Amino acid sequence: MSTMIHERPGVYSSYDASSVISGAAGSKVIGAAAKAVRGTVGEAVSVTGYAAGIAAFGEDAAGSPGMSELLRLLFSNGATEVTAVRTADTGTLDDYKAAFGVLELQEKVRIVVCDSPELAVQQALRDSVTASSAARKERIAVVGSSGENVSQLVTRAAALNSERVLLVGPDALDSAGETLPGVFSAAAAAGAAAAESDPAIPLNGTALSGLGGLAAAYSDSDIDTLVRGGVTPLESVGGILSPVRGITTRTTTGGAADATWREANTILIVDDVIPAIRASLRSKFTRTKNTAQNRGAIRSQIIVELEKKVSAQIIDGYGDVRVSASADNPTVCEAEFSFTVAHGLNQIRLTAHITV
Repeated sequence: MSTMIHERPGVYSSYDASSVISGAAGSKVIGAAAKAVRGTVGEAVSVTGYAAGIAAFGEDAAGSPGMSELLRLLFSNGATEVTAVRTADTGTLDDYKAAFGVLELQEKVRIVVCDSPELAVQQALRDSVTASSAARKERIAVVGSSGENVSQLVTRAAALNSERVLLVGPDALDSAGETLPGVFSAAAAAGAAAAESDPAIPLNGTALSGLGGLAAAYSDSDIDTLVRGGVTPLESVGGILSPVRGITTRTTTGGAADATWREANTILIVDDVIPAIRASLRSKFTRTKNTAQNRGAIRSQIIVELEKKVSAQIIDGYGDVRVSASADNPTVCEAEFSFTVAHGLNQIRLTAHITV
């Protein structure tokens, strides 16, 4: 990811990643773009509960995608604050792009959802969260389809192909057993993701509320296909709905298969570590000189922040931190470092040696 450079003073950042070939409080603010019964189109409204959302946007028809149903699932699964934007009733691609543009201006939003299962809309949402993240407002999107089988979900994931987008499937059921669009499943998963304060904790097994069941039961083979194809699959065990794995849609880079960004925790950790270092440096080095002494202080502060992340088990470790004056611009200080993300525990493999 390249750094977006502006003339405004500040702390800018970029990141890349590579796979290793060898050798609570803190609930995230969710942005929602959806049709609504009432409210001002294009206005960002912050709500901190379902009742407040109903008061602001009205109540959708039962089982119909819209703002109130998104808010119900977001709050029932752990969200504590949602910045909601009503889209125009026509629901065109441009209507959603306008709403996404409003959300791009919101500083605190970290997860974005919408009520549209249309691929073109979801691609616009992908582009929106990517642009926001490049502008130092890091965020991800969680989306769902409608009525798609395993192969269709994988095809959709390939068309999104972003470490910042999670595609959730299958469709959900309501309490009466009627099929709901996949955006409901996505909203439930987004609420659960927002409630988790530790970016290294996997989404696996998180109980989802507010849904009556799932429209499809995936086999192990289906789950293998979905995970490798960039889809976050849901399952129902004992009546409890939960994600099997938190997976991003990023499966290829330059047309070649790439599993670097498969686990959603990878991008969540990146979005935790880099902004924390950036904020720390911004608070301490707003008005200072680009001298060797101050560059040494910058290096020390970066190490302090990285050590905090190691202690919190968000990263496993970090490499050498190098800070130098730019050869091209004497007012620029360049800091470079590497770190290894902490991985979630997906499997425990037992081997039993039995003597008879």
